[in-house]
Amino acid sequence: MAGHSKWANIQHRKGKQDGIRSKMFSKLSKEITVAAKMGDPDPDKNPRLRLAVKAAKAVSMPKDVIDRAVKKSQMGDAADYTEIRYEGYGTGGIAVIVEALTDNLNRTASNVRSYFTKAGGNMGQTGSVSHSFDRVGEISYPPAAGSADDVMMAAIEAGAEDVESDDDGHWIYCKVEDLSTVSDALEKALGESTESKLVWRPQSRTEVDLETAQKLMKLVDLLEDDDDVQEVTHNFDVPEEVAAQL
Repeated sequence: MAGHSKWANIQHRKGKQDGIRSKMFSKLSKEITVAAKMGDPDPDKNPRLRLAVKAAKAVSMPKDVIDRAVKKSQMGDAADYTEIRYEGYGTGGIAVIVEALTDNLNRTASNVRSYFTKAGGNMGQTGSVSHSFDRVGEISYPPAAGSADDVMMAAIEAGAEDVESDDDGHWIYCKVEDLSTVSDALEKALGESTESKLVWRPQSRTEVDLETAQKLMKLVDLLEDDDDVQEVTHNFDVPEEVAAQL
């Protein structure tokens, strides 16, 4: 299994510090609305909604904003969003998966294709790169949750399949269908997690040089800045010496 990307963590923290909260809130609100519309508006009866609300709380989204997103799902004029996945290659043959929620498939497909082209990559067919990833549940905890050994034991007892720990925290992986159960069990053992979600986990990662990293980060930035794009996953990693230059 591929190691957790520390570079992704650095970028995630940097993004918060750079003031993109409003865009983050917008995307989370959309996910909450879609989850509530597809299932039950009660998080306790809707696993997808429960995860979406948890993700929103993890970034300190106000309760009234969360409530409005849920209520919007029950309104007759709520937009109909389609879930769509795009796959492609960035510079150096790096695999990229883009997950989107859109009310206009033509607009989103055109935009995503243009981002790949601008950054020196190309969009492929569905399935062209996802075979290099595993669809799994990921539950993250801060370093304060415990030692690597303690978290490992708690994860095994909760039914998880794999754990990765470093100075930035702990990442626990499980089967897609077990995410809710494992997350609840871990919460009893370790306290509330930082985040629980479904992810595409790369089976291996490719380290890149400075020039390649710059082009790939341009692609990721373009994609993440699009209002329709919910998640961007890739299989590249940036060595510490290259990250320092970035």
